[in-house]
Amino acid sequence: MRFAYSVKQKVKIAGLLFCIMACTLLIRFLEDKSVKDMNESFVSMFNDRLIPATDLFSVAELAYRKQSKLEAVLYGRGQSFNAQALKWELNKLNSSIDSLINQYGSTFLVKQEKMQLNELKKSLAASIEVEDKILTIAARQGIPEARELYINEGMATSAKTLAKLSELMRIQRQIGEELIKDSAFMVSGNKLYSTFQVALAILIGALIVGIVFTSNVVRINNEKYNLN
Repeated sequence: MRFAYSVKQKVKIAGLLFCIMACTLLIRFLEDKSVKDMNESFVSMFNDRLIPATDLFSVAELAYRKQSKLEAVLYGRGQSFNAQALKWELNKLNSSIDSLINQYGSTFLVKQEKMQLNELKKSLAASIEVEDKILTIAARQGIPEARELYINEGMATSAKTLAKLSELMRIQRQIGEELIKDSAFMVSGNKLYSTFQVALAILIGALIVGIVFTSNVVRINNEKYNLN
């Protein structure tokens, strides 16, 4: 009878220990997955948010430089007009912008970003078209006529381009904030897993103490039984 009771208790303890082992393995798996997700989140924040954000800033800077060069000629800021030289400078800036835009488009983009990027490309193409018209009119008809075209069309296309860039930067900031929140959630999850592990360690320790105590009681009872 005592043997059967002892076996039954050992089976219960073995079953409990197996459950604890399974929970420990599960927690370990969840921790590894959480660390992996956190690492991917940080990598994405750097490759898909931080670097593209600097690219967008560079595009905005180049767009301002184009605008400044045009206005310097159209509004006579001490520069003589040379259509070929100005065209070469604008083409160089446009090539740099295209390179940055292509680099930005190769990163991970959400649906909003894809839509805004397409709109930005259309706006940039419209700006280049207006620039070509302004240079042609300036060379053939004179600066005053080119200035009028710039006021009527060029300023509007430039403003639209900068507005699209600002919107993309806003989306970048929004997605970056969401990634930070996700990372904070993962960190809190890891803290919870660590708490579970500590609780399981305490439970295992209590079980070991209980097993030792039970073994001592059984041994003492057996000794008393044998003496009787």
